[in-house]
Amino acid sequence: MADSELLDLGVEKPVTTRQYSHKLSSPTPFLWTMVLFLILVGFLAAILYRQAHTAFMTNPGLNGFILGVLAIGIILVFTQTMSLRSEVRWFNAFRAAGSVEKVGRAPKLLAPMSTLIGKRGEVRLSAVTQRTILDSIATRLDETRDTSRYLVGLLVFLGLLGTFWGLIGTIGAISNVIQSLDPSAGDSNDILGSLKAGLTAPLAGMGTAFSSSLLGLSGSLILGFLDLQAGRAQNRFYTQLENWLSSVTDTTEGPREFKGEPGAVVSTERSLAAMTSLAEGIQGLVKNMRSEQQMLRDWIEAQQEESKSLRRTLDRLSARIDSDTKSSGRTRHDNGSE
Repeated sequence: MADSELLDLGVEKPVTTRQYSHKLSSPTPFLWTMVLFLILVGFLAAILYRQAHTAFMTNPGLNGFILGVLAIGIILVFTQTMSLRSEVRWFNAFRAAGSVEKVGRAPKLLAPMSTLIGKRGEVRLSAVTQRTILDSIATRLDETRDTSRYLVGLLVFLGLLGTFWGLIGTIGAISNVIQSLDPSAGDSNDILGSLKAGLTAPLAGMGTAFSSSLLGLSGSLILGFLDLQAGRAQNRFYTQLENWLSSVTDTTEGPREFKGEPGAVVSTERSLAAMTSLAEGIQGLVKNMRSEQQMLRDWIEAQQEESKSLRRTLDRLSARIDSDTKSSGRTRHDNGSE
């Protein structure tokens, strides 16, 4: 019997096997990659424990805050990736059951698709409806990664903040050391002792600068890699979903072939307009964050150059003090022999 005759009799057309021939892949491989990467990082941290502990204790307050932000970012990225598992399970169950009502709990990320498809056994969508669903899901995926991207930039900023904090203390301490030195007063041992005591504060400031910069950049690298894996998992999810929607999209007919409820179509069109403006705003935010990260990298390079210049200045100052001390000692020796 022809399909049109079945429809005239009120019998639904059986669900074709073509649209249920493939399943969405689980993001578990990406989760294992993230776990193995964190194990490797922990192994390296255990090997370098003494150096890392010494660097951390130069400024435990700021460095602890950096590690706290890193921990929050790691938990957030893992949560984002694991949330895809429930979406994949719901979608595969829906394709096997053929009806949204038979699946159970409604999804969060795939809520627009669940609303548009409804109770229909056979899924046939128009090109406009397909694009609406894909745009909505793409916007939601981008929104889930906004916070993790912000935390990556925040880690770089905190490292840079600690760098300039330490440099400010270093410059002030060096100024005090220079003002307190008086080669004409006291013997050489007193001058060297005063110099050693005075250089303690500048060296502590440099330790704060370099330790915070090291932790901030390392945390940004770790969180950036994890966010990259989460992005790969989301991209594979989106690509496989797009392939399935393309297989159930009717490209020969106009939007009138869509069998959803008229109210849902109108609501979807309004949502699409709002999502389009939201996507444009998110794209602008991402561009601003990228420009800010580039600016932070430029600041870090400038800070490294300033640190090298400061070290050369300290070396010249130490050499000059040594030469002044030696010349003062010779003058006193000559006066004593006379």
